[in-house]
Amino acid sequence: MKKILVIGYVWPEPNSSAAGSHMMSILRLYKQQNWQVEFSSPSQQTEHMIDLASEGISSQNITLNCDSFDTYIAEYQPDIVMFDRFMMEEQFGWRVDKNCPNALKVLDTEDLQCLRHARHQAHKADRELTQEDLFSDIAKREIAAILRSDISLIISSYEMELLVNTFNVDASLLHHLPFMVELEKCPNTTLPFSDRKHFMTIGNFRHAPNWDAVLYLQK
Repeated sequence: MKKILVIGYVWPEPNSSAAGSHMMSILRLYKQQNWQVEFSSPSQQTEHMIDLASEGISSQNITLNCDSFDTYIAEYQPDIVMFDRFMMEEQFGWRVDKNCPNALKVLDTEDLQCLRHARHQAHKADRELTQEDLFSDIAKREIAAILRSDISLIISSYEMELLVNTFNVDASLLHHLPFMVELEKCPNTTLPFSDRKHFMTIGNFRHAPNWDAVLYLQK
């Protein structure tokens, strides 16, 4: 049985965020392969996090900048390590290389952080996004993490095109993985678009793009 270790930026909260929902879709996909899945994170656990044990997924608290992670991963010896966002690859990737040099390294980008940052900077300045916005220090760090990984999961086709055509990342290092929808949970019949009215948005405003989206829709 293959063992996969997921190093999370935060503990999954599928009922709180799209990122949490997407993460659980990936974890469940790994379980469907009959892999042994362990989720670890340096973040503090919350009351809203999912019960991973009920999903058949073990969990482990880890610490940043601590040799205890070396001992932990050397004993666990995963076949695959998945990093949740480039920041986790920066923190733990070199320790994975040192203790599990043969492990496949997967980077789950969970939206390109450099693109989010660039769009935010352009929006604050009340102007269109430019290529100069994209070439930030965050972009350098994120692209470096992608190049250090064996494969990176990319959620949108726009991000795929951006990485290949603007940042010259080899397409063989990327895998397009959009939101995975359970079709059996979708309604069989829906109203045609011409018969619909109004709009409802569900979410919170903890991230600036969420609030901006509501303002855009209101216009």
